[in-house]
Order: sequence, then structure tokens, then C-alpha cells
Amino acid sequence: MRLIPKDEGFFELFDAIGSKIVKSAAVLDQLFSEPTRMDFYATQIKLIEREADEITHEVMTRIDRSFVTPLDREDIHMLATALDTVVDLIDGTARRALMFNVTDRKEPAKALSALILRSAVCIEQAVKAVRDSKAVALAAREVKIIEEEGDAIYSDAVGALFRMPGADPLEVLKWKELYDNLEHALDECDDVMNVLESISLKNS
Repeated sequence: MRLIPKDEGFFELFDAIGSKIVKSAAVLDQLFSEPTRMDFYATQIKLIEREADEITHEVMTRIDRSFVTPLDREDIHMLATALDTVVDLIDGTARRALMFNVTDRKEPAKALSALILRSAVCIEQAVKAVRDSKAVALAAREVKIIEEEGDAIYSDAVGALFRMPGADPLEVLKWKELYDNLEHALDECDDVMNVLESISLKNS
């Protein structure tokens, strides 16, 4: 007989962070679609990032005050941190674009932001199914495919920057850093899925 019930509220908090990942990724995708509204979209992403930070803080606080947790405490901490990092990277990318005063639409940036959004949706689904190892594995495979597609787009985009005749060096450096940020966020989505796979296998 279990005298002290497990605190199942962690799953709701994970779901909430997963939702913030999708929302921030969707706004980032809009940002690279409509860079003329950069200020608006960057502000929206910052608000979402702060909300994600608050939820992550609640997870950490809850770990300390819960006697029995539904997952290992280390796994809860690792998952919450990984999920929050994705939102942080999306926010960082938006802030870089704002700082660089981006006003023109670049198709590779739009393509990479669309892939981040697809990965975010997979993460949200996997978080909800964290105790179903088969569902998480399917989502992880999809994110891996997306990440590989992103690597190809990134390589082509950066190569094209350095092949442009008469290109402004500052423009090249600006877009190289933005592509780096987008690719980093996409890689982090893959890392999150690795964490989710590990946890789901231990708890399915």
C-alpha cells in the first residue's frame, strides 16, 4: 500500500513547457516569414520564453518539496532543463535577428524555422506520451529525419553566403550567425528527443 502518493503534477508542467516550445517556434517561423514585423514577433517570443522559465522554475521547486516523484528526480531536472533550453535558443535567435536589424526574407532561414516548428510539434507529442516508449521512439525518428534535412539546408545556405560575388562581409557574417543559431536550435530539439527516449524506456 502506497502511503505517500506520487506527485503527478510534473507531467502537466512538462506539457505546458512543450506547448511553449511550439508557440515560440511558430512565432519564430512567422518572424522569418515577415521580417518587417521583427519587433512584434521578437517581443512575443520573449514573453513566451519568460513563461517557460516560470514553468521550469516551478518544476525545480516542486522537485524539492515532493516526497515521491513519478520519474527519477535527476530525469525530471534533465528533461525540464532540456525543454527550456529549446525555448531559450529560439528566443536567442529572435533577439539576434532583431539586433542585426534583419529586414529581408531569406528562404533558407524560413526553411530552417519551419523545420524547428515541425520538431517542436514532435516534442510536444512525445512529452505527452512520455510513458509510451513506442510513441516517443516514433517521434524521435521523425525529429532525427528533420534534423538531417536541416543540416543539408544549413550547409547549402552557408556555402551560398561565401560564394556570393561582391557580397557585403557584414551581411555574410550576420546571416552566418543566424543560420548557426537556427541550426543549433534544431540540434537541441534532437537532444531533447534523446532525453525523452531515455526516460520513456525507463518508465514505460
